[in-house]
Order: sequence, then C-alpha cells, then structure tokens
Amino acid sequence: MSAMPPLTLFLCGDVMTGRGIDQVLPHPGDPTLYEPYMTDAEGYVALAERANGPIPRPVGFDYIWGDALAVLEAAKPDLRLINLETAVTAGGAPWPGKGIHYRMHPANTPCLTAAGLDGCVLANNHVLDWGRPGLEETLRTLSDAGLATAGAGADGEAARAPAVFPVPGGGRLLVFAFGLGDSGIPDDWAATSGQSGVNRLPDLSARTVAAVADTVAAWRREGDRVLASIHWGGNWGYAIPEAHRRFARALVREAGVDLVHGHSSHHVKGIEVVDGRLVLYGCGDFLNDYEGIGGHEQFRDDLTFMYLPTLGPDGRLAALRLVPMQIHRFRLRRAEAEDAAWLKGVIDREGRPFGTALTPRDDGSFELQWER
Repeated sequence: MSAMPPLTLFLCGDVMTGRGIDQVLPHPGDPTLYEPYMTDAEGYVALAERANGPIPRPVGFDYIWGDALAVLEAAKPDLRLINLETAVTAGGAPWPGKGIHYRMHPANTPCLTAAGLDGCVLANNHVLDWGRPGLEETLRTLSDAGLATAGAGADGEAARAPAVFPVPGGGRLLVFAFGLGDSGIPDDWAATSGQSGVNRLPDLSARTVAAVADTVAAWRREGDRVLASIHWGGNWGYAIPEAHRRFARALVREAGVDLVHGHSSHHVKGIEVVDGRLVLYGCGDFLNDYEGIGGHEQFRDDLTFMYLPTLGPDGRLAALRLVPMQIHRFRLRRAEAEDAAWLKGVIDREGRPFGTALTPRDDGSFELQWER
C-alpha cells in the first residue's frame, strides 16, 4: 500500500443547476414553480440581474463554472465530485407539501460534464422534488452522461451502494452518500427494499454507525480509500451539533471512513481533522440562483471554496488546499482579496475548537493547518 501515490480530489458544497440557472442554459425547462415566494423561475433570473447585472442567454454549458475551470485544469485532481442538489428531469410532478422544487432539464446535463465531473452524490433534500419518476429520469440521465452516482437508487440496496472509482496507482475510492432528516429530507423519501429513494439515515446512533461500518466493510478491499458524503443540518448557522461531531468521529474510528464530506448549509462551516482524517462539516453552496434574495446577508452565501484534499496511501490527510470563489451572475469567479480574507476569518474562527486554521498561499488560495 505504501507504493500507492497520493490521491487528490475536488470537492465542493451544493451544486444547484435548476430553476433560474436552468432558464439561462441552452435548453430551459418549464419555468412554472410551486412555491409561495415565486411562481416562475424567470423571477430568480430577474433578481440576480437586478443585484449584479445582466446575464447573457443562452449561456454556454461551461458558463456556470467560470474561473473554477482554470483552477481544475491547473490542479488536475484525480477525481471531481459534487453534491448535485437538483432533480434532472422534464417530467414528474412536484412533491406535495414541499415548498421548494428544483429541477434542470435533462438536455442541460452537459453543464455538468463541462467541468469534467466524475460523479454526483444524490442523498439530499431536492433529488426527489419531482417525485419518483423524476428520480428515475435523474438516475438514467446521469448514467447516460457517464456520471457515477451514490446515495439514491431504485431500492435500498442501490441507494446504499457506493460509487466506485479506480484510482491511479491501484486501489479504489469508495464514495458512500447519506442524508439526514435534519437537512429537510422527508421520511418517505427513504429507499427501501421495494421502493426507490435516497439513503436516508434513521438517526446518528451507535446502531447506525455499526450498520454503516458493515456496509463499508462489505465493499472495501485492500488499498481502497473511503469517502462518506453527508447531507445534514440546517441551511444557516455555524454551530455544529454535538451529534454530528460524534457521528463524524465514529465514521472515522469505527467505520473506517477516510474523509467526511458534509453539506447542506448555505455557507461554509468549520473543519476538523480526526485521527489524521479530514472532516468537512459544511462546504456551503457552490452554485445556486440565490443572488438578490435577502435575509441572511451576514453569512455571505455567495462566497464559497473549492476543496482540494490530498489523501495519502493510508487515507490520511496529506494536504488540503482551499480556493476561495464567489457566485456572481450564476457563475463562479475567484473571490477578491477582501472576500477571501473574510472566508479565512470564518474558517479560522470556527476551526479554533478543532485546532485548524488557514495559511495563505502565493496564488491566493489557502492551505489547512492542523494539530498532528
């Protein structure tokens, strides 16, 4: 195992390419919305343009990634993974009683492959927004585009199965995806032996940890590294529930997970390193159509990071580079120095209890420092 090379990943927070973003892409779907705030997806385009200026349309499929594409080209991560918080469907019906429904037209799927993505985790609170037919089309569309998925499937076994990626030098990366009810995933979205859905965890108990450990052990081979991607917690607030911390630590210490990739919060949260393994509690939003929506300005949900962790042969964290970005006109651009410094301040403040902080690099990105 020691002869295996290190593994570098690209990870980020939630990627939402539906609603307003879908409307500016080459193949916009039906803009009708069923939410109390807005009844037409064009309204979100108008809000963004009012805040930051006109958005050309149709934009190219690569438009939304903006400056992130050059970062990826320079970094050359071995694998590129996102949490796709959008149904990819032109059909289905809005899930009854749910206030927000995201979807992107399947013909716009090239906006995902334009970034060279390898896979999408789907255990989140929007992938079934357009019902089980919408989930079926999402899974089929992503598969046809060559994108691996984890965290949702035709039944419980499929939803629990990892996305499996062979990696350079041997071994594999196993990507398991889980969702929690506290992120807004309805109870009846859980996949079962006879029903499609997401890999929704019932709780964060020792029994759940043991079940995850059994699943990981059933899949893991010598030389594999394991990533657990978890959609958990509310949209706003920096506090990390003690139950989340306990669960993350148990995933590392008892289930053999090498990296915990947390998301759901609309803004970045603190970072911990547990026994040499990286825990990202909340990666913030990476792409969305929220520009111009007020109410939580103090969290700066327009600012985000590209996370580029490098894992050693044993799965331990060798380095974590963070590239500060900003969502502007439905597009990612490098954050200005003042905004990057603000992000650094957040991570340093929230990481203090964990012994983590950021050090600036000459290229405008940051390196994570932690107690070893």
